[in-house]
Amino acid sequence: MAGKSPELSPENEWMNLLKNLESSQIAQVFDGVCSDCQSLLKSRLLSLSNHNTVRKTIEMSSSNSCSSETSTPSSYIDNNQQQNSNNVGTPRSKESVRSERNTNYESPSPVNAKPQLRDLFSNHGLSPSNGNHTPSPTTTANGSSDEEEWNRFSQVKRKKDFVHYERVDGRKVNVVQGLELHTGVFSAEEQKKIVESVYNFQKMGRKGQLMERTYSEPLKWMRGKGRVTMQFGCCYNYAVDKDGNPPGIVRDEEVDPLPPLFKQMISRMVKWHVLPPTCVPNSCIVNIYDEGDCIPPHIDHHDFLRPFCTVSFLAECNILFGSSLKILSPGEFAGPVSIPLPIGSVLVLKGNGADVAKHCVPAVPAKRISVTFRRMDDSKIPYQFSPEPDLLNLKPLVRSPLPKVGAAHQNQHQQSVINGRANKSDSQETIINSNARVLANNSFVLQTDEFPTLGALKSRKR
Repeated sequence: MAGKSPELSPENEWMNLLKNLESSQIAQVFDGVCSDCQSLLKSRLLSLSNHNTVRKTIEMSSSNSCSSETSTPSSYIDNNQQQNSNNVGTPRSKESVRSERNTNYESPSPVNAKPQLRDLFSNHGLSPSNGNHTPSPTTTANGSSDEEEWNRFSQVKRKKDFVHYERVDGRKVNVVQGLELHTGVFSAEEQKKIVESVYNFQKMGRKGQLMERTYSEPLKWMRGKGRVTMQFGCCYNYAVDKDGNPPGIVRDEEVDPLPPLFKQMISRMVKWHVLPPTCVPNSCIVNIYDEGDCIPPHIDHHDFLRPFCTVSFLAECNILFGSSLKILSPGEFAGPVSIPLPIGSVLVLKGNGADVAKHCVPAVPAKRISVTFRRMDDSKIPYQFSPEPDLLNLKPLVRSPLPKVGAAHQNQHQQSVINGRANKSDSQETIINSNARVLANNSFVLQTDEFPTLGALKSRKR
């Protein structure tokens, strides 16, 4: 309220009240509250608890303000009634934008700060597929017991034998070598939480609550054009922007950091042998497709290392690969290899599949969301980028200790599971040889072109 002193502001009144509550009491505030209200309340609590730290960060950063577009949030979940944000709102300061971020953002916390509230991959969102999990003494931080996590990990299906030869530079080359398709990494309940989170980000972007270059929702000026994009970790230009920045990572632009939910997705994929611990993603881009939206043929920029991956949600679609892809009409492409992307699947791109073959997504048949995770080249990292502590020292999951009898065989079986080649008889023999010892100790050990220009309408002045 204008003219009211900071000491008597409603924010400080809430803070004084929260200081008298225990963590369990704070959690009770959210019981019975709808997801939208829960996100809003949690956003305010997190921003208040980190207010001092955020303020110091803002004072050290540029004093230039940025403007944001706002629009009345329409039925953004409805497939047929999604509207574009084309109303320019009042310019907003960095402090205004940062203070209104939602539940999925963590500002650096003071040493003595209270623990953060639970994120979407806590007991609520990361549960076994049957949804009837009862916590046990060996329950892990994500809500699943060791044995349940191993069972789910073992059931992931992995296809790594894609083959299609083309003549490239006079040589016959398997242009899809290096592609991997993993299914069963995220349960239906987890997928629901991720989709809800993406929709919350979209709502925030429309209200100007995300950083200027994080969110882009261009007008749909023709079929296949105008999908919503959100960038976290770095700002990437698909084409030369109005400031003359070439395609690639824009090092002097700032976007929002990776949300905690996405960091836990990354951790899951590294732990479950989908991504290697030597190339842990530190950025991502979210695409929200309406029916008819597409991505034209391209090879991902080498500002990003290989491998990288794309996770698909809401609707199955095909992705095309080939050293030469044809554009037939807006949103319609032709290529020699078409790979269906099941809902919840993770497509990993590396080798020839990432660098020799182009790929594209023809006009999608229904609303679809994809989240693409990539690691930036160290020489291209934005100047204001801060590494995520949660993503340091991630290790793939292995079962340990191995039984003394039959250890070599079990190790071979584990590798077969990881590579997607385990068969029924192999599994049964492993269980017979080591059943007693595995049940006695089931703990885990962690071992060793045509894209729209983002932010073109409201680029920050520096």
